[in-house]
Amino acid sequence: MTAKNCFQSVDEYIASQPEAMQGALESVRSAIRKAVPKAQEVISYNIAAYKLDDGPFLWFAGWKRHYSLYPAGDRLVAVFKDDLTPYDVKKSTIRFPFSAPVPVKLIERIAKFRAKEAGQSAKAKAAKPKGVS
Repeated sequence: MTAKNCFQSVDEYIASQPEAMQGALESVRSAIRKAVPKAQEVISYNIAAYKLDDGPFLWFAGWKRHYSLYPAGDRLVAVFKDDLTPYDVKKSTIRFPFSAPVPVKLIERIAKFRAKEAGQSAKAKAAKPKGVS
């Protein structure tokens, strides 16, 4: 991807990736859509993203040797600690190598977790009295 690419859809984003990576990215996409069927698929930060009424809750992107899920906050990493052991987790990013099978069930569980976490965050913001920061 170059800085000049501005993707209009997740289809377009995946199609822009090397052919050898497209199957894995489609598997990631399918896992997220299965886990959170009400999520809207969008492009955000020029990568694939999923949002609910309260905004984006999960992103994925393909890179040279891996694909990544974002964000992986402290709570998510703690909850999925054992499952994430084989993967590279740094600075709120989970990196999955293209050389390994896509962990579809894990990605589904992460998507559900992030959607729930985002919903709880939105409810907490809505419950906060106006003028209180």
